[in-house]
Amino acid sequence: MAGFDHAPPPFFKRGPAPLALLTFYVLVSLALFVVDLRLKSLDLLRQSIALVVDPVQRIAQTPGSLVDYGRKYFEGLQELQRENDELRHAKLNTAPGLQRLEQLEAENERLRRLLVVKEREKAKGQVAQILYTARDPFARKVIVDKGQQAGIAAGQPAIDESGVVGQVTRVFPFSAEVTLITDKNQAVPVQIVRNGQRSVVFGVGNGQLELRYMPANADVKVGDTLVTSGLDGIYMQGFPVAKVVDVQRDSAYSFARILCAPVAGVENFGELMILDARKPLPEAPAAAEPHASEGKSGQRVKKQRAGKGN
Repeated sequence: MAGFDHAPPPFFKRGPAPLALLTFYVLVSLALFVVDLRLKSLDLLRQSIALVVDPVQRIAQTPGSLVDYGRKYFEGLQELQRENDELRHAKLNTAPGLQRLEQLEAENERLRRLLVVKEREKAKGQVAQILYTARDPFARKVIVDKGQQAGIAAGQPAIDESGVVGQVTRVFPFSAEVTLITDKNQAVPVQIVRNGQRSVVFGVGNGQLELRYMPANADVKVGDTLVTSGLDGIYMQGFPVAKVVDVQRDSAYSFARILCAPVAGVENFGELMILDARKPLPEAPAAAEPHASEGKSGQRVKKQRAGKGN
């Protein structure tokens, strides 16, 4: 009986030490990490887990999403009411000015007809959406969603709600390329609103414009507004182009360095209007031949002399 071991079995089975298990799992995790990083072998497993977990995440986020949606909904209602009140007040405030403006425009047209002055051209065009910028990083160009199918042609000017944006330089079947006025290859004849002085503004390429060939003593001030003069036959007269932001005068140079900022959002994405091409100026009537006019006047003189002699 003494040869038999009657010791009871242990209550808990003893396994590897906890530190050994921790080291083993850390090594396994690092190995899986390296294998997944090198071979991408766990992508399928990851996608399967995401496929199962995604609905659970959406269900768990539903209460918070509903609360956010309700909060944004009521905030949007309040914002719309506030904007509606502001627009109603602005409409009332601007109504007298608009009514007088319509009356002044009608009076201006009557005066032009009385003075036999040529009427101003009407600005017409079509709205286009800016899709993306051109791939050339050294050019300032954008691509719009209107092309040959919409009747767009190279040379048409483009504007937005603030002023001149650029000019159509290349047309495709369903899109067109618009070169911005800030491009180095663009030049726009302009006129200073304050004193009526004319010049040409050139793109610098960094989002700014430069008013060149102005004498050092030219009457140009910071804040002056430049509008199109219409002398190039492309842009109609009176569209805002830029504002003067810096004037540098140096006695060593004959011309001043005048930097301007574009008024329109030429560097922003959005919508713009492509104006129709300007109509060519009517040709002047051909002058009568001088010899014929001289002959007629000579005949009149001879008849007058003959009548006096009689």
